Amino acid sequence: MALVESLTTITSRCVGAPSLWFLVRKPRPISREMVVREANVGQLIFDRKIQFPSPMSLPVLRNYNLLRLRLPLPPRHRSFRTSCILRDEGLSRSVVEENQGVTTMDGLLKVVRTHSNPAYHTIMPLRTPILWSEALLNAERKTTGQPEEAEQTKPPQDPLVPRHMYDSYSELILPFGSSTQLMEEYINASGGIRMGKLMEHLDSLAGSISYKHMLGPSVQTLGRIQERGFYIVTASVDRLDMLTPLNPSRDLRLSGQVIYTGRSSMEVAVKMETVGMGQPEETVLLGRFSMVCRDANTHKARPVNPLIFSTPEERSLYAIGEHLKQRRQSTALRSLSRVPPSSAEAEALHSFYLRYGQHDEKEMTKTDHTQGEQVWMGNTRLEKCMLMFPQERNVHQKVFGGYLMRLAYELGFTNTSIFTRGPIRFLSLDGISFARPVPIGSILRLTSQILHTSTPSESQFPMLVHVRVKANVVDVKTGSEQTTNDFRFTWSREEGEGVPRKVVPKTYKEAMLWLEGKRALELGDEIRGLRQQYHNQ
Repeated sequence: MALVESLTTITSRCVGAPSLWFLVRKPRPISREMVVREANVGQLIFDRKIQFPSPMSLPVLRNYNLLRLRLPLPPRHRSFRTSCILRDEGLSRSVVEENQGVTTMDGLLKVVRTHSNPAYHTIMPLRTPILWSEALLNAERKTTGQPEEAEQTKPPQDPLVPRHMYDSYSELILPFGSSTQLMEEYINASGGIRMGKLMEHLDSLAGSISYKHMLGPSVQTLGRIQERGFYIVTASVDRLDMLTPLNPSRDLRLSGQVIYTGRSSMEVAVKMETVGMGQPEETVLLGRFSMVCRDANTHKARPVNPLIFSTPEERSLYAIGEHLKQRRQSTALRSLSRVPPSSAEAEALHSFYLRYGQHDEKEMTKTDHTQGEQVWMGNTRLEKCMLMFPQERNVHQKVFGGYLMRLAYELGFTNTSIFTRGPIRFLSLDGISFARPVPIGSILRLTSQILHTSTPSESQFPMLVHVRVKANVVDVKTGSEQTTNDFRFTWSREEGEGVPRKVVPKTYKEAMLWLEGKRALELGDEIRGLRQQYHNQ
């Protein structure tokens, strides 16, 4: 939330309301055969029937007729390439569900946005400024058992007023196309936009959206956390997918809203769109944040305001959010840290070992023009240590999560650039887990490592690279470390032929990381391939 204050000057340069060009098309009739049945949301049914998992999503027939106007549908007989891993039924379904879920969510978010009040679009709750010296004094009081000044009169918990999805809608306009001064603050060395700074804004936006859902659309200040009685933190980021490259000559709109609520959690959908310049709006990025609410005194889970629905689109978005939460939980249960790899994965790993993993150190440094260069995974490590300063703190006096995202992105970008030996393009953030907060004044050790590379023959990208960035907090007194965050990114070599370099695991732990990278690259490549096929129709 620390960056929200710095964004207020940017939001004042707002562009106009979005174009509704997609509603102008003449509706096509919907037949009785287009029914809604109980199944996994987002599952692509080639007979043009959609399915949702929750009874609350059943009244979406009219909504589906609206979405058919602009969501491309596949032919009845489609063949697309799958790897030996993605031939597994569960993972193949994940590819189709992810692609269909992103496409459907994008259309639904556009419709739901039209119901929001434009007067509240750029309102983002800001934290009440508190001096760091005052925060230190409060911390000292806690260590001596004295209550903080705000704790002495605890306010009663407000009733949980149900909210509409559009109540939490928020947007931030970055006028890159019309403001050269703003563009100068975000430009990178090659003339593009610094993606790490945009990720920082997205995390701040997700936090503002969550507070807006809890407090109401017109609340502009958070007050002190102890006075409010709760705070909100980012639990995880599912995916952030770049659908098209960023165009620095057009203005950018960052927006989002709550689409699902559990007892103490919220699913926030965020997106980036190019707007203005007399051209149609285009979605360039879509992603999901999982936020959790905590009690300010006990730090335990605290209930959040429930959602109410007034349109079929809201019910559909809620069903998607519910499914995404369930799928995230089931995916965690299938993690290689919990269960062994499948037989197909074990066979692929063993074949790779027989071909590349039996070389000694001298042979690994040589380049075989038939197989390319092999690099031990341990030799791809790149580290960065930093001291965490108070200027990057959030509302509960910890390091701002968006700042950590930017640091991890930039380190991963650097490592990938060194490894690929050329310009690269960001494709996706495949996941972030937030295990624990990073205290102000701590030493943060960021470690980047290349987990997997591929040069898919049928892909539009010459080389794909999957990178892990692990964030550890170092205890200066004991030297011990604790993992706070785990980031996963995918980049591609932007142009030219892919450098024939392969990452080779040496230990069993590295082998599991290699398989995780393989899963992520193949999943992402199939998703992008499926989207490209839809786009070309």
